[in-house]
Amino acid sequence: MKRQTSGTFGAAVVLSGITVVLVWMIVSAPRAQAIPAFSRKYQTSCSTCHSNFPELNDFGMAFKKNGFKFPKDDEVFVKDLPVLLGAKAQKEAFPKAIYPGELPGGIPISFRYSGFAQYNNKQPLALGFVPRTDLFAPNTFTIIGAGSFGPTLSFWVDDDISTGGSGADGGLGDGYLKANDVGHYLHLPKDALNVRFGQFELDLPFTQARTINLSDYDIYDQASFVNPGGAGALPGTTANPLMFGAPQRGIEFGGYPNDGNFSWSVAFVNGSNDSAAMRNSKDVYGRVAQRFNLERDPKVRKEVQAAGPTGPRDHTSLTLGAFGYYGRNELNVDGSLFPGLSTIREPFYRAGADFRFRYRQFELWGLGMYGHDTNEALNSGGTGFVSATPVTFSGGFAEAEYWVYPWLIGLMRYDVVNSPTDFLNGVSRSATRNRFSPGVQVLVRANIKLAFEYQRRFEEPVPGTITFFRPNGFVVGTDFVF
Repeated sequence: MKRQTSGTFGAAVVLSGITVVLVWMIVSAPRAQAIPAFSRKYQTSCSTCHSNFPELNDFGMAFKKNGFKFPKDDEVFVKDLPVLLGAKAQKEAFPKAIYPGELPGGIPISFRYSGFAQYNNKQPLALGFVPRTDLFAPNTFTIIGAGSFGPTLSFWVDDDISTGGSGADGGLGDGYLKANDVGHYLHLPKDALNVRFGQFELDLPFTQARTINLSDYDIYDQASFVNPGGAGALPGTTANPLMFGAPQRGIEFGGYPNDGNFSWSVAFVNGSNDSAAMRNSKDVYGRVAQRFNLERDPKVRKEVQAAGPTGPRDHTSLTLGAFGYYGRNELNVDGSLFPGLSTIREPFYRAGADFRFRYRQFELWGLGMYGHDTNEALNSGGTGFVSATPVTFSGGFAEAEYWVYPWLIGLMRYDVVNSPTDFLNGVSRSATRNRFSPGVQVLVRANIKLAFEYQRRFEEPVPGTITFFRPNGFVVGTDFVF
């Protein structure tokens, strides 16, 4: 009976793993969340904060760090004055009066719509029929709300009203409230301590929720699953759904004191992606980064934005960072997987480093990450668990971006994932999977974009044969916000 239970568990693990990965790859195409609501508030172009939306330039990053306010003299530039919630005298009377606040003058709502056309390599019929072409596939229609509730409180909410086709269910992306410059009350430097609470993307080196790419970073979508029932597969119980690309639910402390070149964050999260908590223990994620401003002119170096002949541009800079994630996955909590046996607790961690180099019209960035999950298996008597071979993976990506013109951008990206476990589970021909993704993006207008991306992928096995194929494809995306 124990062995039958183990086999059932193995099948469930594999099915869950495949389902999670496939669903994530299909429905989580990037949400380009530039905010036209800010353009209306300040009567300025989207290109003030985005050189290639939704990627933030230096000014946009400073705007975000300042709680969605201009870094200097915000009240001078605001064209849509806020609604005051109380008199200034209430501030002096606090705590005997409600602390006064404010609402955005206009409703801070924006909308985004995106869709894709695809051309795919011929797929083996053993995997099911897939048309070579799809002239247009609706992806997402998203409502976005963001702004500030005064000088120290900011908010962000984005929700996919529909995804993947007509009437398909969407879901909450990020939804959080952020208290800026909390450290002021502790006499710390400006913005040395901020607090964010809700559902949010981790403080990743490079965002996936607001990426410029048409496809996800492969290493961000890597999850850890074993297949104890498969021939030649790695035995064990590991079934960890955590993926860096998914939003998490929790609380985050962080800061970027003084000039903002150094930043730090520590977040405590459920570790179950954007789903409800599945265990009592919480995970912790931390990141530090240092930007080195390489501008020669000391005056330019100190400016929030570097003034160029055509308007704002990024400083020449080099950013170096490091990040880590630690958690303890729990299985068999209710005893349903292995009746009569205790809860399985499997510690795991992720660690990595990143860089970003900016020089005029050229950017180069990337990261490397290593993942390690403790793995356990049933002992020979089926009465308990013993340590098994850990589940590990490594990989990362590198990407270059060049502005031929302010509206024409060329890209080249390389993704690589090395996962011996996935190889044993028959995901790929070898332990290492890689992908080349050259592309071109065209800003038709500051809020309208066409994106082209070719994807040369790793070889996958054809079920029931000894042959392999590459699921290469060409994608054209349309994206506009209003």
